[in-house]
This record gives sequence, C-alpha cells and structure tokens, in this order.
Amino acid sequence: MATILVVEDEKPINDLITMNLRLVGHQFFKAFGGMEVPPILEREKIDLILLDVMLPELDGFELMRRIRSLNIPVIFITAKDSLADRITGFELGADDYIIKPFEILEMLARINVVLRRSTKEQSTLIIDDVEIRTLERQVYKLGCAVELTAREFELLDVLIQNRNIALSREKLLELAWGYDYEGETRTVDVHIRQLRKKLGWEERIKTVFKLGYRLEVPGEP
Repeated sequence: MATILVVEDEKPINDLITMNLRLVGHQFFKAFGGMEVPPILEREKIDLILLDVMLPELDGFELMRRIRSLNIPVIFITAKDSLADRITGFELGADDYIIKPFEILEMLARINVVLRRSTKEQSTLIIDDVEIRTLERQVYKLGCAVELTAREFELLDVLIQNRNIALSREKLLELAWGYDYEGETRTVDVHIRQLRKKLGWEERIKTVFKLGYRLEVPGEP
C-alpha cells in the first residue's frame, strides 16, 4: 500500500479522506496549509499527494510549481471546477483533477489508477542505451532483448537499487544470492564481467579497489 499526503484545509474533508484511505490499507500524512507540505516531503517518502487548490498561506497551484521537480504524483481535489482551472492543474503536471463534491469510491479508484501508473514508470530505468524493466525482469540494449541468467539479473537489480554506492563482494553476494556466502567471492567477479560484456557497461560498473563494485549513474543522488 502507498503513503499518501492529504493537503486539505477543511478538517472534516481531510478526516473523511484519510479515514477511507486507512480503510483500504494506505498510510497517510495530513497537512492543512501549503507551507506545511515542504517539511513533510523532506522527512517522509510520499508516494502520492492529494492536493486542494484553495489553501491558506500558499495555494495548491503555487505549491505545485514549487514541488513538481520532485516528481511525486499529484491529484488535485478542489471545488475550482472551471475549465481554465483544470487546464492549469494539468499544465502544472497533475496526474488527475477531482472536483468537489466527489464520491469516495471514485476517488479511491482514481488513486489506484495513478499509483499503478507511477509504479510502472518507476519500474523502468534507462541508462545509456540500456532499458531495464524490473517488474518484467527484461533488459533491452538498443531495443534488442539481452539474455541474462537469473543470477545476472538479480545482481543487476541490486546494483540498480544501490546505484552510485560502493558495495563489497560479500554484500553483493548477500543481496543478490539471498544468503551469506563464506569463502570464495570470485563468482561475483564472473557475473560482473558478464554484465559488463552483455550491456556494454565496462565504464559504467566501476571496480572499487580492495572492496567490490559500484554502478555509476550520472545525475543520480
């Protein structure tokens, strides 16, 4: 289930939304004004924001302008029902726009659609000319499928999840193989060599002297 931030200044509506989110298994945080949102986003991992437009201190449209670079899915829930307002919402990057009053079941259905879309997008990563689809466990280079063994894909997935982080051979074995491997660790070197060759990542998967390996992805944290 997802963690959802509900930004709504009317407490009864905020309570109604969060009560129903809890009933279907989602976790949530509440905010009652626009200025409350940035600190929450700094300390919590939020999967979706339900955002009112008419908020105290900082309205939803202006807040969206400030946070859209974070690439968190946003659904506007607002009484502003004019075509111009809806266009503004979508132009700012909103994933959906729900007009008050709304049916709870419809809101939950729209949330599910946005979450499914977001999960699918996040499960695909493109590095150079290589596309990795983690959910489908498929890899493509220049549009052509790359045949990886199960172990090679598990190792690739671990590198991707920990990109730009140096991992020891022992830690790679533990994460990719699922158990502690005592003794010989050259099997990691063999699988890394195969990944480099198949993906053309000789310069992308770096050897960390006396430690292990690091997948370097520019622009990533």
